[in-house]
Amino acid sequence: MPNSPFPALDTREAKALIALQDRVYAPATVKTARTLSHFGEHDLGWMGVAAVGAASTSKNRRKWLALGVGTFCAHAASVALKRLVRRPRPHDAGIKIGVKTPSQLSFPSSHATNTAAAAVHLADITGKKWPWLLVPVMMCSRNVLGVHYPTDTLAGAALGAVVARVVVEAERKTR
Repeated sequence: MPNSPFPALDTREAKALIALQDRVYAPATVKTARTLSHFGEHDLGWMGVAAVGAASTSKNRRKWLALGVGTFCAHAASVALKRLVRRPRPHDAGIKIGVKTPSQLSFPSSHATNTAAAAVHLADITGKKWPWLLVPVMMCSRNVLGVHYPTDTLAGAALGAVVARVVVEAERKTR
């Protein structure tokens, strides 16, 4: 694994992760975070939500399909960015790692990226703001599990929101 491009930041953020885990790392919290991890892995959960939504309604079918496109594109962008930045996942001895990951690359969090993209699309579909509550929950779960630094999840959420806005606007323009 290559050296981190952010060694000083990694040290500060590792201390923040340890402090977070000292306060909230408990069986029920870890079980919930692992469930979210499995849901978000490779964007499969959000792709499933998009498929069910598209199959269940004709009124908003294009928007549900756009959710699938938006979260897929956001996921692809996060994977590409991970390979460019090459920031290793947290590795401090004081951090508990609560779930296995498909790669050792950390920046940005694909789970936060996918969830923010889904929130943009779900807010568009429902006309409500509640989907935005999903984003900090997923971000925190990645930190609780010790597999992402806080800046990984923040960057992922921002990336996902931007990609999804582009897809939402493209869907509107092509109606």
